[in-house]
Amino acid sequence: MCLGIPGRIITTGHDEGLRMGVVDFGGVRRDVCLAYVPECEAGDYVIVHVGFAISRVDEEEARRTLEVLRALDGGQALAGELGQ
Repeated sequence: MCLGIPGRIITTGHDEGLRMGVVDFGGVRRDVCLAYVPECEAGDYVIVHVGFAISRVDEEEARRTLEVLRALDGGQALAGELGQ
């Protein structure tokens, strides 16, 4: 299963010309491609799918979505997506 997971951008930068960032998913941090959301900056919330931020989302929506994902299968769906 591939889910779009909300997370908060911690830092932004470039790697070999590609806009990248570190995104926090409630304590788990991953490197994410930010090329599809050029308007987003550190502190913004984004939906991440297979390592790419695909859209911006507000903080409240991000929190609600994370709560639902944590409730699925006792958190196993979210853990599987984040590689925990």
